[in-house]
Amino acid sequence: TELVGEFGTGKTQLCHTLCVTVQLPGDKGGLEAGALFIDTEGTFRPERIVQIARRHGLSVEKALKNIVYARVYNSDHQVLLTDKAWEICSQHNVRLIIVDSLTSQFRGEYLGREALALRQQRLNSHVHKLLKLAEALNLAVVVTNQVVANPGQFFGDPNKPAGGNVVAHASTYRIFLRKGKESTRVAYLFDAPHLPYGEAPFIVGEGGVMD
Repeated sequence: TELVGEFGTGKTQLCHTLCVTVQLPGDKGGLEAGALFIDTEGTFRPERIVQIARRHGLSVEKALKNIVYARVYNSDHQVLLTDKAWEICSQHNVRLIIVDSLTSQFRGEYLGREALALRQQRLNSHVHKLLKLAEALNLAVVVTNQVVANPGQFFGDPNKPAGGNVVAHASTYRIFLRKGKESTRVAYLFDAPHLPYGEAPFIVGEGGVMD
């Protein structure tokens, strides 16, 4: 699943919430499992996990312990961590991998049109490793993605997800997040294999993402 949106639309807050709710028992919509949070931009906040865990009645200590956190500083490190994820997920009963954000390191390192082909090649390899992890270990992968200006768009939304077709083809579900009225946000499902397009409002509160 790919969460697309500008800064402040709730992408990271949704990821924090998922890291907690995946730990819930099955009758509460969880998987009784842990999460691997791959942080490429320094967005992870343990204090948010504490608040969200309390809202869901989970032990704060256990909630934090069940999240394997990894801060990466370049695309090579990001790719290497994906290789190590097989071992990490097996050892820690991880059923959810978060990558926040998927494309930022690649976009920051491969600048200019002459580097575009190499960037897309490496990004393609990275996302397919994530897909293999999801299929082989029966887990969910959620990535966040930024929006970039689309100069060829004359009508409708002038923004498009970063990463081009490489990311688009690899994402099973693509959800665009935007700011709504007052303090609400809106999640819009704009690509899915068997679900109709649709949108749903939500609020980001102290206890995480709420309807």
